Amino acid sequence: MPQQTILEGSTFCICDELGDICETTHGLFDDDTRFLSRLQLTIDGERPLLLSSGAVEYFSAAFFLRNPITDNLALDALSVKRERFVGDGMQDRVTLTNVTMAPLSFRVGIEIGADFADIISVKEWDFSLGDPTSAEPLPHTVEPTYDEARNRFVLVDPEGFGATQVILSQEGESDGHGIAFTLTLAPRETWELRVDVLTGEREPDHVELHFGEERRRVQDTLSAWQMRVPQIRADWTDLALAFERSVGDLAALRMRAKDAGAGRLPAAGMPWFMTVFGRDTLITCMQTFLFGSELARGALRELAALQATTDDPSRDAEPGKIVHEVRRGKCAVKWFDRYYGSVDATPLFPILLSETWRWTDDSALVEELKKPALAALRWIDEYGDRDGDGFVEYERRTDRGLENQSWKDSGDSQRFRDGRQAKTPIAPCEVQGYVYDAKRRLAELAREVWRDGALAERLDRDADELRDRFDAAYWVEDGGYYALALDGEKKQVDSLCSNIGHLLWSGIVPPGRVSAVVDRLLAPDLFSGWGVRTMSTADAAFNPLSYHDGTVWPHDNSLCAWGLARHAQWPEAHRIIRAMIDAAASFDHGLPEVFAGFVRADTPFPIAYPTAARPQAWAAGTPVLLVQLLLGLQPDRRGHRLESVAPLELPAWVGGLRLSGVHAFDRKWDVHVEDGDVSVVEA
Repeated sequence: MPQQTILEGSTFCICDELGDICETTHGLFDDDTRFLSRLQLTIDGERPLLLSSGAVEYFSAAFFLRNPITDNLALDALSVKRERFVGDGMQDRVTLTNVTMAPLSFRVGIEIGADFADIISVKEWDFSLGDPTSAEPLPHTVEPTYDEARNRFVLVDPEGFGATQVILSQEGESDGHGIAFTLTLAPRETWELRVDVLTGEREPDHVELHFGEERRRVQDTLSAWQMRVPQIRADWTDLALAFERSVGDLAALRMRAKDAGAGRLPAAGMPWFMTVFGRDTLITCMQTFLFGSELARGALRELAALQATTDDPSRDAEPGKIVHEVRRGKCAVKWFDRYYGSVDATPLFPILLSETWRWTDDSALVEELKKPALAALRWIDEYGDRDGDGFVEYERRTDRGLENQSWKDSGDSQRFRDGRQAKTPIAPCEVQGYVYDAKRRLAELAREVWRDGALAERLDRDADELRDRFDAAYWVEDGGYYALALDGEKKQVDSLCSNIGHLLWSGIVPPGRVSAVVDRLLAPDLFSGWGVRTMSTADAAFNPLSYHDGTVWPHDNSLCAWGLARHAQWPEAHRIIRAMIDAAASFDHGLPEVFAGFVRADTPFPIAYPTAARPQAWAAGTPVLLVQLLLGLQPDRRGHRLESVAPLELPAWVGGLRLSGVHAFDRKWDVHVEDGDVSVVEA
């Protein structure tokens, strides 16, 4: 049965289209712990039937249902409406109306349960990112204890990690598993039940006031976000709708202050990654500077606070390394609170710092974050380069860690052309590009802000040497492209993958190689028509439904398009932009984390990847970056203005476009497209 996700910050509910929490991966989650694993509505012992349901806002949903046929009820005797709100806790309203001309008597049941499972254990039961065939059994469900005096159920985690309170607005009969109500409704009479769910040990005396304030708070934050971000009007309707959907999805993924001590920043994605993820957070922030620098500032400060300071093999941590993943609650105790198993988040940190400076000219921020930026640089040189060959490699040091620690982090992603799996330590190609870009950008910051000419010269020299060394080691002569990686024996992992587009973005590709890389990136074996695939169809391991070996990832395509734009390869960049927006239209204008890599000529629409995360931060950030690239927008830091470097005339399919309220240098800018010409004016 299809799922519905409702969330606010790191509190979220996964339920079915009836609103029931009843499947293995359903639940109300907070602090990476499942505080409710069962909440099921019955009428005369049977589940209602669906009319229609869906999200109202990201934090609320509505379910319109039909009563089941029972001994007491004919079909459609009752109107059944269920409304759900998620904030600091969860609130349900169940409204039943007798729509017949005769009295109706029947029973309503609410079944309640909680297993207090940690989120990673639950994730293992999800076919997309886990393996239900070998997943460990989940904890036994805790039966609710009924507190008759307060008309509430209390469920307590036997391991001491909290409690759940389910507070009811109507009195009923408890049967040990929940509550039942015996009702008689006159014609047109309505009965309403409010179910309030609180996590923790809070007193429930003022619960309705609490949820009233929560609704206002959540709605106010959404309204403030919508007022802050740019407004778009476009003849190309799919572009406008994709941009607007991104605004909503990124609003949903912002974590509250209690989750992120340094301010709001985007969580990685629903449902299993509503937390800080270094790589995902950094890339999402780089995609969304049209919205201003708020997300980037929050991310930089939070990641700096979480930066590793000690060498801890149990977490794959080393001094200066940027965190990969943060967990809380029971999950932090059972698995880890901080895990550092990503090889690319650390060079991406100074890249985001530099990009924030370029959009704001905020030298104070660069001074504030100088120490963590230089610590990241030291990690690159001292720990990232494990064997002193001048390249950054990864190899896990804890058995609980990720085997592959690049963005393609599934276990089978590092493949040779003939299908063999590469063995660690592995030096991914795009990571060398990120390191190159990080050193170039840090050289600029050293020269312009820190006034450290010696450091700037050293970093520029390091970058020059890395570019030459990289080209010699990674260029596949018989293919005309760069290898995916070097394996533990320094052999080229010679499959052709989308990672070459990241190399264009980073600037590590020498000018003489750019045309060849562009040609391979857009050739039919890599470009499906719906986007650039993660792996070429000519490689033995290619599979259009393999997570990282043949699918299409929107964020990956956005970085490829950015790389093409960086080298003024505008027709090719426009092909990716148009393909992505066309694909978004088939997903209700909200790009998923990933979709299948089938040929567009053979598929009338892009084929969904089973249980892809949605919303997912860097997928939601993709249309925002694509609009920026389409308009050729980039900051002029010295002139404190926003400018366009788009070609003199955009393709006719772009049509007219207006983007109002773009943030740069503490000012707002309006961008217009008319007859293919882009103009930028201060608002």
